[in-house]
Amino acid sequence: MRRPYSGPEAATATATATARRRLRAFKRWMRSQGIECSDTLGLRVEEVEGNGIRVIALSDLQEGDAVVRIPKKCCLTIKTSGARSLIESAGLDGTLGLCVALMFEKSLGHRSPWFPYLHLLPAAQSIPLLWTLDQLNSLLLGTELHKIVKEDKALIYEDWQECILPLLDSAPLTIYEELNPDFFSVEEYFAAKSLVASRSFEIDDYHGFGMVPLADLFNHKTGAEDLHLTSIFLPLVHVSDAEDNLKRDEYEMTDDVEENHGLDEYNNSLDAEQLTQKSQLRQGSCGNKWECSSTSEDEPTVLEMIMVKDVKCGAEVFNTYGTLGNAALLHRYGFTEADNPYDIVNMDLELVLEWSSSLYSSRHSRRRLALWRRLDYSGCVSQNSEYFEISGNGEPQVELLILLYIISLPDEPFDQLDLTVSSTEENLNEWLSIILEKGGYIQRETAAEMSKDLLLTRSVCDALLSLANIRESFFGSNSLEDDMEALNKCCCIKERELYYSLILRISERRILEKLRIYAAESAQLSATGQSKRASTMRKKMKTRR
Repeated sequence: MRRPYSGPEAATATATATARRRLRAFKRWMRSQGIECSDTLGLRVEEVEGNGIRVIALSDLQEGDAVVRIPKKCCLTIKTSGARSLIESAGLDGTLGLCVALMFEKSLGHRSPWFPYLHLLPAAQSIPLLWTLDQLNSLLLGTELHKIVKEDKALIYEDWQECILPLLDSAPLTIYEELNPDFFSVEEYFAAKSLVASRSFEIDDYHGFGMVPLADLFNHKTGAEDLHLTSIFLPLVHVSDAEDNLKRDEYEMTDDVEENHGLDEYNNSLDAEQLTQKSQLRQGSCGNKWECSSTSEDEPTVLEMIMVKDVKCGAEVFNTYGTLGNAALLHRYGFTEADNPYDIVNMDLELVLEWSSSLYSSRHSRRRLALWRRLDYSGCVSQNSEYFEISGNGEPQVELLILLYIISLPDEPFDQLDLTVSSTEENLNEWLSIILEKGGYIQRETAAEMSKDLLLTRSVCDALLSLANIRESFFGSNSLEDDMEALNKCCCIKERELYYSLILRISERRILEKLRIYAAESAQLSATGQSKRASTMRKKMKTRR
């Protein structure tokens, strides 16, 4: 006889049973709403013990197969939410408005039309935005996200103060009676923000961003998209009361009494009077499920997920969130991937200028930055920060190389270049030709055939090495080997935040290591190439004589 669970085992068993009950309730809700994803379409949604949900192929799926259909009216958007009038009267839109819609529907509990769906979602997504400051300082130290997430926290708190709090005071009486202030706290707003950031889709011009039931259950795999979400036109089918009651009777026939309780409350709580009030609250939302359209006449009515490649029976079906590096994945979705081919490291312009000022005068750095700007160069810009990207193979952005080249020019050739730029009108390629000519490495007539390797002088390579070392120092006293050892001892389920942040730290530090190798090898090639170019120039001069 199997012994009963106790302690941690009992807690795990209870959590697993609860997750499975919620998933079964969600599947029945999908059927009642006309969402098509069943054995006949070749997919199965299943709970993975201790590790969320996945979608499995029940048969061999072929490219072009339509495996999911989701009526847009089932999506939780500003337009479909019971808080639509409140949100629109406050002038809120985009993800901010969607967060309010999500908080409002969660506050209704089983009275929300989306209760079974919302009940399946986690209370919040474990993204760095929800981590404590201690976690940010210890886990993300030195990474791209350390500064960004802190800034995000401050900005989102301002949004809550300026946009969410006033809603509770300005809401009309009919809607205010539906509002529970506890569900609009700053903690709830951050939680809603995490769900919207990690799970929402851009549906169409009418709905904007929205929560799309089922579509957000497919897991991500970089560079391995199996299916794609698109819109199609389908006629709206009215679900009769008899059909609706049949679906409910089918639901209530289950012998899982505990599972039924939440959805029974959801179904039974809406008596005739409440349905009338809710209809008034929604200002035109549909009473029957398909009798009217929540989209504009020109918009498709259904979202469809179509296979973009073949998937074998029994394999997991993946969506992709884009070609994102680990910093972006962790920032928005709360996870990272080992050996992510899209990883990059950012080198802040501010860091480059600090390095320059440590070697040259402030005037020297300012003049060279000003010239670089006049040549119409710039780095990447995000949240008022300008930076340069270092690719996964350690290769720096060419704009960084040009800036370092200009910074390293001696005063005399720089002054000549500055004067030339001020007195002529040349395009960017010709400017670069002038820069390289002033450096004494190529003749003007051969400049058009140059490559970016010509920018990699010894001075530029030394600058890259210095910048890589400075950037590496941001990670603290632990070495790359220390991080790799810690990752090997870490459990991705029990220590999720630590595990994924270590992958990010390791991937960024490996890129910096590749940058150092790139700079060292380029310096060696530069010395060899400079000798060859000098020899070629001497030969050309002799020929001309």
